[in-house]
Amino acid sequence: MQDINVFKRYEIKYILTSAQRSKLMDAMDGIMEIDRYGKTTIRNIYFDTDDHRIIRTSLDKPAYKEKLRVRSYQRIRDDDDVFVELKKKYESVVYKRRIRIPEYLAMDWLAAGGDRPVDSQIAKEIGYFTEFYEGISPKVFLSYEREAYYPVNGTDTRLTLDSNIIARDHDLSLRSGVYGNNVIDRDLSVLEIKVSASMPMWIIRFLRENNINRSSFSKYGMYYRNMILHPAQETERTGGLIYA
Repeated sequence: MQDINVFKRYEIKYILTSAQRSKLMDAMDGIMEIDRYGKTTIRNIYFDTDDHRIIRTSLDKPAYKEKLRVRSYQRIRDDDDVFVELKKKYESVVYKRRIRIPEYLAMDWLAAGGDRPVDSQIAKEIGYFTEFYEGISPKVFLSYEREAYYPVNGTDTRLTLDSNIIARDHDLSLRSGVYGNNVIDRDLSVLEIKVSASMPMWIIRFLRENNINRSSFSKYGMYYRNMILHPAQETERTGGLIYA
């Protein structure tokens, strides 16, 4: 299946308890089906300036915000590919542009100051981002287990459920194992509804009946607040490192 490298859509987030997640599974029965990958572990390296300018700006909830990450769907070995993703949000609409290249080329380019490895419009936009935020470098490794669901009727609504969200600010390599601190409690999941237009009525009804409210939750933002700005309090709460 060909990669889709340009996205424009609304992405709406909610935090679910384990009981609410179970009810969602029941509500999706016959309407949504899990994609062909099943449950996957997504690994990300987020890039930022030394003073965390990008995430600090994002947490201020401006009309426009952006971020850069390198993403893989497996532990990287040898010449495996990754996605270099430039994600922008303006007035609730998310624009994502990405390229797929070998991990060693991505990290040489973005983390070691190497040459841009491909000559495409998206790669040029990513290059401009790195020049604008001069001195950016890898800052956080963040992973989670994801289940993605698609409608059986072929419409464009997509639901993702992310759990076991963990992160660290050292050993920033997609070639390393998955370990770090809990970003949220383990019995919680992040539901993300991705639509290009209006939300289906069955989802609206489910959210209303279960008193589930929209959240501005950011995985990287939560880690930054709890483990970089206020590390002592969060370490005490979570009990330190969690390995998976």
